[in-house]
Amino acid sequence: MATLPNPLPALATDPSGRSVGLQLPPGKLVDTTIDGTWHEPLLWYADEPAAPRAWADLLPARRAGLHPLLVHGGHRKEWPEEWDLSPESVTYPGDHDTEEILAESWERLSEDEEWPGLAAPQESSADPDKEAAEVASILTDEGSWMQGARVALVPARRSADIPAAIGWSGPVNHEDDVARLCAVLRSWEDRFGIRVVALTFDQLVVSVAAPPTTQEEAEAVAAEHFAFCPDNIHQGRHTTLPAYATHQVLNQPAWTFWWD
Repeated sequence: MATLPNPLPALATDPSGRSVGLQLPPGKLVDTTIDGTWHEPLLWYADEPAAPRAWADLLPARRAGLHPLLVHGGHRKEWPEEWDLSPESVTYPGDHDTEEILAESWERLSEDEEWPGLAAPQESSADPDKEAAEVASILTDEGSWMQGARVALVPARRSADIPAAIGWSGPVNHEDDVARLCAVLRSWEDRFGIRVVALTFDQLVVSVAAPPTTQEEAEAVAAEHFAFCPDNIHQGRHTTLPAYATHQVLNQPAWTFWWD
C-alpha cells in the first residue's frame, strides 16, 4: 500500500496551518500510541471546545489530505493521547471485503440465523458533507452529550478511513484490526453517504445522508449494524433488530456505535 504524505508534521513549526492553507486555533499534535511514540503525528486537535461550525470550517483541509473530526474525552475524560492508539496493528481498509467481514461476524453472533446479505444502497440528493456539518453542529451544541467536543484533523484517504489512520482501538473487544471496520464504513459511504464525524475512546458517530426510509430497508441495515457493533443491540435500549431498526436506523441522520 502506498503511504500518503502526512501534512501534520508541518504544524509543529507552523501551528496556524497557514502553510497548508488553514487558519487553525491553538492545538496539539498527537503521536502517543500504546507502544510508545509514533514516528509521525497521527492527528491534530484543538485545545478548546469546538464552535458549532468548527467541523464545517475545516472541510477545506481535505485539499491538503486532512479530514475534519470531532473528538471528545467521554465519561472517562480521556483525550486522544490516552486512547491506546495502535497504528502498528492496522492493515489497509481496501484489502478487506465488506460482506465477508459482516458475514463472519453475523455467523459468530447468530448461529441459528443465516446472514441476510448486504442492504441495498439508498438514493438521495442530499450532500453528504452538508449533512455531516449539520450533525457536527448538533453534537457541539449546548446540551448535547458531546458538548465540549474539540475539532481535529486526521490524514486519511477518505472519511471512512479515519479510525484506521489513527489506529483507533475503540472496538478492540470486538475487532482488533479496525481497518476491517473501516472497510464497512467505506461501503456505507458508497451506499448511504456516511461521514465519520466524531470519536471518543470507544464511540463512533457517523452522519447519514441517505438513510433507509422503510422499515424493511432499515431492518436490512440493522443486521449490518449488529454484525458491525453487537453491543449496540446487546447492551442498548432496543434489543431486537426490528425495534433497533425503527428507533436507531429508520430515517436517522446519524448512527452512533459503542463497543464495551
